[in-house]
Amino acid sequence: MASTRLKKIKELKMNEDIYANSGIITDNTSTHSDNSNDYEDIYDNEDVPETDVTRSHKETMTSGSRYYRLAAVCLGLLCVLLLTGITVLWIKFNNLTIEREQLQSSYTSLTIERDQIQTNNDNMKNEMGQLQKEKETLQKKLSLLEQGKIIFRDSFYYTSTEKKSWSESRKDCKERGAELVIINSREEQEFIGKVFGSTEAWIGLTDIHSEGDWKWVDGSALPTSKKFWFNGEPNDYEGNEDCAVSGYRVAGSERVSTWADYPCNHQQIKFIGICEKNF
Repeated sequence: MASTRLKKIKELKMNEDIYANSGIITDNTSTHSDNSNDYEDIYDNEDVPETDVTRSHKETMTSGSRYYRLAAVCLGLLCVLLLTGITVLWIKFNNLTIEREQLQSSYTSLTIERDQIQTNNDNMKNEMGQLQKEKETLQKKLSLLEQGKIIFRDSFYYTSTEKKSWSESRKDCKERGAELVIINSREEQEFIGKVFGSTEAWIGLTDIHSEGDWKWVDGSALPTSKKFWFNGEPNDYEGNEDCAVSGYRVAGSERVSTWADYPCNHQQIKFIGICEKNF
């Protein structure tokens, strides 16, 4: 098609040369107009051949468009990869948070179980220690019973073999690691009354330091509710009776209140002493 257009252009130029050389006078305006029209018709009806410049420009535009499209595609892929990475990291972070909370909960549970086990072990050790003490106490009681000792609750009792003054009886008890009996309850007084009956025996009660202020040998005061004096006692006969006995012979063994006061160190007034020792 390009060669055809070139041929027509050449023919038109040849005709113009012929007319010019033959001296034929023509209307330049009309001729030029016709030629122009012919050129226009040719360009209108035929395709104009592409030049190297046009082709290069089009190739440059096409190449640039490809680069832009490629860059856009790469950028889109990077965005997708970045979004995917962020999503994966977020999921892993949530999973790690859940695992951490589960581990913390497990740790707390194990700590509670450990403390409970430790508490149980401590309780068991305490119980075993208590059982061991009870065992030792029972063994001591059995041994004391075999020796003829008298036992009441957490104490055991025995009497001196000889009648002595209150001070000498107390000394004898202390040499054996005991003390003259301290009566703390009605039950203990009833127990002593049943065991020793009407036998008068020294107990650890005296007002030798202050008349009328009766105290036990451990320094504790005599409570009003735990006084077991026989009727009319203590009377401090002749102003010299500062030590107490239980089992006063006048009272009788059937009575609980059998205390009476006697001189502590009179040479002719001597009784056995009731010694008491705690386990």
